[in-house]
Amino acid sequence: MPKEICYHCGLDCPDKQYQIGDKCFCCNGCKTVYEILNQNELGCYYDFEQNPGTIPTKIKGKYNYLDNKKIAEKLLEFNDDKISVVSFYTPNIHCNSCIWVLENLSKLHNGIVTSSVNFPEKKIRITFKNYKISLKQVVELITSIGYEPYISLEDAESGKYKSNKTLIYQIAIAGFAFGNVMLLSFPEYFQDDGFWLDKYKHLFRSLMFVFSVPVVFYSAKDFFISAYKGLKHKILNIDVPIVLGISVLFIRSTIEIVFDLGQGFFDSLTGLVFFLLLGRIFQQRTYNYLSFERDYKSYFPIAVTKIGNEGKEESVEVFKIKEGDRLLIRNEELIPVDGILISSNTNIDYSFVTGESVPVSKKSGDKLFAGGKQLSGAIEMDVLQSVQQSYLTQLWSSDAFKKDSNFGIKNLVDALSKYFTYIILAIAFLAGIYWFLTDKSLVFHVVSSVLIIACPCALALSSPFALGNILRIFGRRKFYLKNAEGIEQAARIDTIIFDKTGTITTNKDTNIVFEGDDLSKKEQQNIRSLIRSSNHPLNRMLYEFLPNSKETTIINFKEILGKGIQGKIHGKSYTLGSANFVNTTSSAKNETTIYVSIDGQIKGRYIFKNSYRKGLDLVFEELSKIYKLIILSGDNEGEKEYLQKILPKETKFYFNQKPEDKLEFIKQRQTEGKQVLMIGDGLNDAGALAQSNFGIAISENTNVFSPACDAILDATQFKELPQFLKLTKQTITVIKASFVLSFMYNIIGMYFAITGQLSPIIAAILMPLSSITIVIFVTILTNLVSNPTTNQH
Repeated sequence: MPKEICYHCGLDCPDKQYQIGDKCFCCNGCKTVYEILNQNELGCYYDFEQNPGTIPTKIKGKYNYLDNKKIAEKLLEFNDDKISVVSFYTPNIHCNSCIWVLENLSKLHNGIVTSSVNFPEKKIRITFKNYKISLKQVVELITSIGYEPYISLEDAESGKYKSNKTLIYQIAIAGFAFGNVMLLSFPEYFQDDGFWLDKYKHLFRSLMFVFSVPVVFYSAKDFFISAYKGLKHKILNIDVPIVLGISVLFIRSTIEIVFDLGQGFFDSLTGLVFFLLLGRIFQQRTYNYLSFERDYKSYFPIAVTKIGNEGKEESVEVFKIKEGDRLLIRNEELIPVDGILISSNTNIDYSFVTGESVPVSKKSGDKLFAGGKQLSGAIEMDVLQSVQQSYLTQLWSSDAFKKDSNFGIKNLVDALSKYFTYIILAIAFLAGIYWFLTDKSLVFHVVSSVLIIACPCALALSSPFALGNILRIFGRRKFYLKNAEGIEQAARIDTIIFDKTGTITTNKDTNIVFEGDDLSKKEQQNIRSLIRSSNHPLNRMLYEFLPNSKETTIINFKEILGKGIQGKIHGKSYTLGSANFVNTTSSAKNETTIYVSIDGQIKGRYIFKNSYRKGLDLVFEELSKIYKLIILSGDNEGEKEYLQKILPKETKFYFNQKPEDKLEFIKQRQTEGKQVLMIGDGLNDAGALAQSNFGIAISENTNVFSPACDAILDATQFKELPQFLKLTKQTITVIKASFVLSFMYNIIGMYFAITGQLSPIIAAILMPLSSITIVIFVTILTNLVSNPTTNQH
């Protein structure tokens, strides 16, 4: 008897223990994969290749080099004892089914933790348990299901990926064929009954057919594949009417030349495919340009502390960090780049990278990975490589930190696109019936034109290109948004809540005085060492104020956000923070203060005379015309009277607010239907920033890179805040205007197509041209509204 083989992987089935109907499986894993695919209507996966679950013979041993630890380290973005993270460029990703399969790899192997797909860039990011599955096995797994990654160590180190040149070849063939078919069609355009035309027209027509075959079956193959996959899953995507148009033209033209009825429409056919592909490559190039501008030219407006020669500390912009630099990472700060831990033991929270919330212990000499949050006071580390902003952007945009919201424009586009194809097919069918009864010679002409001219591409492109361009513009002006969705969120804001310290105040020009018992030089040195670990704006200002000294070892460092810090130095307990935190009630004046307690004895307090940001009154005056403004501060009411004088009278003030109070305050406003913008520092206001509808972290020589915020604003650009918020509203207006333009194009084009006044080739030119027009329209308008001189009045 012939051996039973596994339906999924093709290996022998030792017994029939795992069976579904007449299908036999060698193990429960193969059976589970089949069930997952079948339940989600992805059974067509088995149509592409017999026994697709097996590792193809051609790749057996191909990825053995990935077992080499040195090579694997170059590809892995993150790697510790249990979890690894890797990203691959996977050119075979082309539809929603591909995304679904790749984002459910955890169901195919229990060693996969998560997998996410970046569809526009055709990248997949996989987090896996390295003690259950190796990097080599991960690659073999995704290759075995038809998504072989492109791996180049050179590209992995540079962060770039090889572009797919297939589209270039398809355009080249379509363009070459189009030009030659037009040339061969030219004599018959004049309808001359001359001898030479009659003698050679059959040759000319045969050549036109030959030129058209590669255009239909190679250049246009992606349209056919997309339409087939859509129909297979009962989805009518936009490629369906395009494929119908191409098929109608090709079949009709072939019949005409075979039966000598005419020269056909091969010129229209090849022109249609050529211009469609031309529009597609324009869109791709524009998207790549916007992505490059965002990831490699507009750097995060954040800084990190670099330790220079002789221990001198200075804040430097994150993109200026280079290999060999030594960095100081304070408590709760995120590590911006891979490096080696120099300090003693520490705990790192890698949930930002891996989704695992259990802190990982690290000792001196261990490797630290970008994206980890430092939890043990202050540490020093040596940099292994320069900052990869594209990686930080990817981490920031992680699904784990997305806010639930309904995006009106996205929902509108999705709804319109969903029904667009049905409407177009119905119009083409009715127009075909009408012309069949009126003038049969125009039926193919009209139906083809209707199918080709109508396109929701312009509608679908206006939003991402407008938002993408404004993101690029914001980035160049030191206002960095997490993603495009943030623009629509910001445009709907009606209430703005400001933190005070570090947000509307600046750490520059702030006067600090000490009131209390004289502190010895040793005590000041110990206080400076303790606050060195904290990233709170007041502690940072005090750290700069105290005389420079040699750092001392701190034991049991602890920071309670909104209250204070404590730790042991040379056996003595130091506590710094609010009056309540150090167990005192003495507060003679309402001033911004930090109390100092040593071994339970109150030594005194540091008093801060705040310096407010330049133009603060003008910013609030401008914003008050549109928004409800609120100051929500953890400080006391010491400067309330002064603020009431300089800020609009409608501004509300709430002081002595703990972090949890701020969170509840925002929740309450949201239950009242308010759309809340929170502006604070990225670490101490993390809860409030996460709860708000849109959160902005103000950066002033601090590392405020936090998943909680939706945007980072350089402190030097604070005066531009009203203009930035105005720009978000104007961008939405531009998108709506582009929708109107797109609808007008479709209505006018449809009119000429239905009435028989539009040839298929002109429709083929107009279709991608409409997309190009929309992209140019939104790009010019967003550049125009973002021009500071345009918005002065």
